[in-house]
Amino acid sequence: LRMAAAGSAGQEKQLAPTLLSFFIYNPKLGPKEGEEEKKILFYHPNEVEKNEKIRNVGLCEAIVQFTRTFSPTKPAKSLHTQKNRQFFHEPEENFWMVMVVRNPIIEKHKDGKPVYEYQEEELLDKVYSSVLQQCYSMYKLFNGTFLKAMEDGGVKVLKERLEKFFHRYLQTLHLQSCDLLDVFCGISFFPLDKMTYLKIQSFINRMEESLNIVKYTAFLYNDQLIWSGLEQDDMRILYKYLTTSLFPRHMEPELAGRDSPIRAEMPGNLQHYGRFLTGPLNLNDPETKCRFPKIFVNTDDTYEELHLIVYKAMSAAVCFMIDASIPPTLEFCRKLDSIVGPQLTVLASDICEQYNINKRISGAEKEPQFKFIYFNHMNLAEKSTIHMRKTPSVSLASVHPDLMKILGDINSDFSRVDEDEEIIVKAMSDYWVVGKKSDQRELYVILNQKNVNLIEVNEEVKKLCATQFNNIFFLD
Repeated sequence: LRMAAAGSAGQEKQLAPTLLSFFIYNPKLGPKEGEEEKKILFYHPNEVEKNEKIRNVGLCEAIVQFTRTFSPTKPAKSLHTQKNRQFFHEPEENFWMVMVVRNPIIEKHKDGKPVYEYQEEELLDKVYSSVLQQCYSMYKLFNGTFLKAMEDGGVKVLKERLEKFFHRYLQTLHLQSCDLLDVFCGISFFPLDKMTYLKIQSFINRMEESLNIVKYTAFLYNDQLIWSGLEQDDMRILYKYLTTSLFPRHMEPELAGRDSPIRAEMPGNLQHYGRFLTGPLNLNDPETKCRFPKIFVNTDDTYEELHLIVYKAMSAAVCFMIDASIPPTLEFCRKLDSIVGPQLTVLASDICEQYNINKRISGAEKEPQFKFIYFNHMNLAEKSTIHMRKTPSVSLASVHPDLMKILGDINSDFSRVDEDEEIIVKAMSDYWVVGKKSDQRELYVILNQKNVNLIEVNEEVKKLCATQFNNIFFLD
């Protein structure tokens, strides 16, 4: 019996970080005593009783005010406690967003009872602050600013919009798999030769001409961006929505082999695979609704409200954004389908063919000794060989979480200095981690090699830079 008890003592369970609460408040809305509840615009989980909500919001207000005395322009970003971590973000004046994340826990058994050890140093502030900022960006993409809701109909309308949006969005936050990529929130670009790029360019010009109400266009292939007419900050959040939410939702039917049948078109029997990912499901049904999601871009200056039309053929997807004051008719959708469908189908097979030729020329890569993440702050280009395909529920990093944490730590070091620098870390038994920062670019490499020394590690990384990044990182 004693042996059995001793055996179970060795069992440790790791519990991942989880979202404890998420709330949005405005201290100006309930300034008087007894009116504190009016400050709260959104609170998750909603079941929490009123006084606790008021108490938690009051505590955050106090922390923010208290830290303001030390640093008036940059108030608190996060608060570390034994059990959890709180993140604060003020995206618009006096509107505060707070996210409380429970620290990861190691559960041990002592005398048959569970004992919890909170891992206070595991969470990276920068990663979760970025996740919180993305919550706002994503809300703003589909609803516009908090202030706009107040102008449209006061606190009541704002509360409704927040409830409707965050009730769904918070379910998609997978805090256990957040890492350095969330800090960058970059865009993966599809590598293309000049000829194919020009074909796409002329395709976009033709489409914008024949569908003259189109204001902006974005073109993606295999979930990677090829062309975008949007401002960078708008594109990065739209890209995140498309690749982590919209595209994965539409992958399942394709994989199950229920792809839309080839439709015979009238002129010369052109066959095409085009279909709408947003908007009408069946163009032949005269009753079908042409409703498209609305998005808001350029909210800082011009404030544009657009309909988002996402249309896909094979692996190519094109987003047309049209002024929201013009409701797209069924006739317009049919026209778009008949013009874009066949051309996009041809284009998609061109890109695929070109891509395969280029892959053959560059030769089959054997499994390299290293994995890397690259990010360029100027064009938001991101490249990672550490992450497998992102799905809506999880971005799978193929390396040990401890290594991902080191990458995050190196990134935090980089953000403190302006100069170029390089950091080399000897991690677990056979692992080395190298971070390079040059101008606006950052590169993180994880090497797995037995018995190598610092000089050899440096040489390996140089080789990688020469082959993958045309020597842009050579400082010497």
